[in-house]
Amino acid sequence: MNECPSCGRENPEDARFCSACGARLAGPARVAREERKIVSVLFVDLVGFTARSESLDPEDVRAIQSPYFQRVRAEIEECGGTVEKFIGDAVMGVFGAPVSHGDDPERAVRAALGIRDCIAELNEQHRDLDLQVRIAVNTGEAIVALDADASQGEGFVAGDVVNTASRLQGLAPVDGVLVGEETYRSTKRAIDYRPVDPVSLKGKSAPVPAWIALAASTQPGERRPEPLPIVGRDHELDVLRRMWHQVVAEQRPQVVTVFGAAGIGKTRLASEFSETVDESGGRALRGRSVPYGEQTIYGAFAQHVKQMTGIFDSDLAEEAWRKLQDATATLLGEAEAGEVAQHVGSLLGLEPEGSAARRDELFYSARRLVEEVARRQPTVLVFEDLQWADAATLELVESLAARVRDVPLLVLALARPELLEHRPAWGGGLPGYTALPLEPLGPAQSQELANHALMAARAAGYDAEAIATTSEGNPLFIEELAASLLETAGGGRGELPTSIRAIVSARLDALPAAERAVLLDASVVGRVFWRGALEAMGSGGERLGQLLDALEGRDLVRREPVSRLVGEQQFVFKHILIRDTAYATLARPARRDRHAAVARFLEEKTHDGLAAASALAQHWLEGGDKGRAAEFLVVAGDQAGRGWAKGEAVEYYRQALAVLPEDDRERRRDITRRQAVALQALMHVADAELLGRRGVAAADDQF
Repeated sequence: MNECPSCGRENPEDARFCSACGARLAGPARVAREERKIVSVLFVDLVGFTARSESLDPEDVRAIQSPYFQRVRAEIEECGGTVEKFIGDAVMGVFGAPVSHGDDPERAVRAALGIRDCIAELNEQHRDLDLQVRIAVNTGEAIVALDADASQGEGFVAGDVVNTASRLQGLAPVDGVLVGEETYRSTKRAIDYRPVDPVSLKGKSAPVPAWIALAASTQPGERRPEPLPIVGRDHELDVLRRMWHQVVAEQRPQVVTVFGAAGIGKTRLASEFSETVDESGGRALRGRSVPYGEQTIYGAFAQHVKQMTGIFDSDLAEEAWRKLQDATATLLGEAEAGEVAQHVGSLLGLEPEGSAARRDELFYSARRLVEEVARRQPTVLVFEDLQWADAATLELVESLAARVRDVPLLVLALARPELLEHRPAWGGGLPGYTALPLEPLGPAQSQELANHALMAARAAGYDAEAIATTSEGNPLFIEELAASLLETAGGGRGELPTSIRAIVSARLDALPAAERAVLLDASVVGRVFWRGALEAMGSGGERLGQLLDALEGRDLVRREPVSRLVGEQQFVFKHILIRDTAYATLARPARRDRHAAVARFLEEKTHDGLAAASALAQHWLEGGDKGRAAEFLVVAGDQAGRGWAKGEAVEYYRQALAVLPEDDRERRRDITRRQAVALQALMHVADAELLGRRGVAAADDQF
């Protein structure tokens, strides 16, 4: 039972208020679950409304605020954000928590622009409102309380990113959107901005860079491409070109799905292939599914139809309907055109007069239109980002692929592997179906693209090999890492760019909860980890083996055939970026407990740590036991010294002295003595090397 702290009355466990005196109940004790996440915070506030409210009746105030709050909430939630709180006339929205989407800064800015526009619409609809707003968006790391209930007014995001967003909002122009530096960096390829002078914010030691968001320049989830050459995709391009020549020569439709992770280059491959199609006399039509915003059923196919019939998004419904009728009449003849136009118009949402048709009739009309377009000119229908498509679109694509006959048509679908999670039988049974996986670039290809990206970023001379290694062969990551180098050189912290961390975080957040928890635990061990270490943390329980197998099946980790620890299954993260992003998600208290468990496991498995001294030192240090960390740093220093790695020995002793308290004089004296001996040996090594070089030079002079 839940006892009231005020009157002592016992209440049900789930009661929030006392049934006797009405006092708020503490509720059952719960352990707070927290994670570190990159979030984008949106603040919007009415301008001058407090003074205006002073002369209004409370009901009039509510009548003004209600549509404002409703529209603001709708814009935030439509873009995948969460309304964290209402503060007077202000609204705070959060993107990236509790779940990351991979493009949360862009979602936040699009929501802000949508709020700006919808306030203007409200004013047009209700002339007496005359509302004005200031809006700001800021991006950064925050602590997220996973158990907080935003619907009950519980704040779930904390950090400087929130305070800065609030301060920026106060300085935003009236009916304008002001964004911070990290938001700008993450969205500048999707949003048009106007720079402003850095702004002075309370609590900030230096002016903060800021930009005014003007308008979106791409569709949701899409970026303006960088002018870089395509690298390492010759094989995939050859496959597509051969299939296209076969389609044209044999008049036999083909279906290809290019599978690949976010940023791997699917769109770039399709663009390069489309140029081949155009050059050969064919036509490539592009349709794209979007992750949020103005999502319409059959949206990607509707874009194809608009290109076939000359319809523009700006056309009024009557004009679009006329163009559709004219195009179908030209393609199909008067006898068939009326019904086809009626049905295809329904797919486009033009809603011409007439009763609703059955789905098979709609799909047949779509097929007839596509067949006649391809009969007149060889055609490629590109369906981009099919993993975001609605079920109806997927069914339409499968229907076209299965039933279109005897015309030169290639259906090219681009999708992330998530498509197969909710559509595992995709492509099964379709005639002429090919799945084309797009793998990461190899080391040489990655370095070649990194050199191009560095030149484009005006950062030539930086380490292209390091970028290639860190990127794990992902072209988008290569571009983002190259672009971030100049920012890092200018005083940045050298961390992963927000865009990369966000994409990886979104992949982790999409995992089932139990698998994600095991992956986060494994990240504490390092890129290489052992099942026993996870068991020591209590990770996964009885399902640990099953969960590890599932993570391997998702290509996130791999089991290695040989283990460095006898009798222990050894695993490795597929990419270091996955490990680093997972580890960055854990809050410090969660890291500390797990590091201590890993340290105890390694001590037991490595004969009191002699074979893993440096790793143990790090785990004990992160686990909060500086004394144990110092012990193993000394062991690591001794081992390095015996191996004549005197420089490393000196460094280990220095680290040991840095973690020991000043009053531990005896241990500090012992370590200082060892450090002095290593330093002396190090100087002798340097002297010996110098004498050796002089001896070689003298010998050369004699000949």
